[in-house]
Amino acid sequence: MHLRRALLLFAIVLGLAAVAAALSTPPQQRRAEPRRADRPPPRRQPRAAAQVARILFRQRGRPAVRRLDVGQAAVVTVEVERPGQVELPALGMAASAEPLTPATLEVLPPSAGRYQLRFTAAGELASERLGVLAVTPETERDPASTGTRSRGRSGAPGASGAR
Repeated sequence: MHLRRALLLFAIVLGLAAVAAALSTPPQQRRAEPRRADRPPPRRQPRAAAQVARILFRQRGRPAVRRLDVGQAAVVTVEVERPGQVELPALGMAASAEPLTPATLEVLPPSAGRYQLRFTAAGELASERLGVLAVTPETERDPASTGTRSRGRSGAPGASGAR
């Protein structure tokens, strides 16, 4: 007796769900919309590898100056000899670093300026300057300095780097 009631209740609920689904969207719209599998995937613009500069700083030796254009994205990698923290205080960025695991900072400088890169060894309070990230307006590029930057966004004459 209970089994019959349960089956009847299940059939009623299933029937109501089918009626609601049939009434919710008209058949013309269901046929007009392509199925998800039939739709082409969304088009993405590939990012050119030349748009992201790779900049390397090392703890050894004297502080280095690396140049970058305003609005140019860059990945700054910092190799250190002791564990600690690498900071770009003016940009509010920090990353931990170890001798076998360099710190990596993804930067997109908002304005021209000189941004100091600092390192604080683990357990120490004082920090040392590792170098400066000199951000210049795009019009002030020096074509002779191709060692630390990749090709500019526009690819116009005067852009540093070659393919």
